[in-house]
Amino acid sequence: MKLSKRAIRVFQNRIFSWWARNKRDLPWRHTHDPYTILVSEVMLQQTQVSRVIAKYEEFLYFFPDVYTLSHATAAKVLRVWRGMGYNRRALYLRKAAKMVVEKWKGEFSESERQLSTLPGVGTYTARALLVFAFKKQIWAVDTNIRKIITHFFFKGKPQKESVIDDVAQQLVPENKSWEWHQALMDYAALRLRDVKRPFSQGKFSKKLRRSIPFRETNRFYRGRIVDRLRGGQVGEKKLLKELVGTYHKSEDLFQTILVGLERDGLIARTKNNMVSSFLFIYFASRSQN
Repeated sequence: MKLSKRAIRVFQNRIFSWWARNKRDLPWRHTHDPYTILVSEVMLQQTQVSRVIAKYEEFLYFFPDVYTLSHATAAKVLRVWRGMGYNRRALYLRKAAKMVVEKWKGEFSESERQLSTLPGVGTYTARALLVFAFKKQIWAVDTNIRKIITHFFFKGKPQKESVIDDVAQQLVPENKSWEWHQALMDYAALRLRDVKRPFSQGKFSKKLRRSIPFRETNRFYRGRIVDRLRGGQVGEKKLLKELVGTYHKSEDLFQTILVGLERDGLIARTKNNMVSSFLFIYFASRSQN
């Protein structure tokens, strides 16, 4: 879709005029350090800004740079991350830090392709790093920006990723990519909060999501299991019995979830079939020192 120069100029003026009056003062906007920006971007995935601000500062207090995080134990990272949810994100951050230190000698690459190889870093996050840390004059499209473009240029009708990217590229003002993306983020959060998010997966997926309450998802059970194990070790058979009795689901389901939690580094098993969370291991090791 080719936009006219006038349409581009009018839209840019609309967003920047609004932003001049409503911009948010967020801590990660006061730095161009790629490490701290990566931390903020990962935290902002599926988490409200208000919750991220306090945790962002706490996380950087304990892990102020990529070296500190790369050398931290998984248990300590999870302890600091507590309360954020989606614990896998914390482990991805730690793995990404290790990769930056071990492969790139502590320096973040300015290549989108290389950044995209970091654990937990997809196309948007890689491009966000290039925009916010390195001030590259490129476009980055996340859910919020997709929502804005779909709303204003396609009357809310979902479009292919390539179509949205094409429009996003045309809209970036010359030499103002950093400011532009910050303005779009604020506009989406404060102005378009009531605009319904389009479901590119189609009507069936939309109907399916509405029909499955959060309590019935694996993520719900993963969180309950990790919470149960924070207090200490428990035998695997006993744990499975508790879960089946409490939630009335099959033992096979919970066994599969345990395997996934272990694979993601959120729990650990011992040789005598005891299960514990890494947080318990961390606190136990501290109490012995």
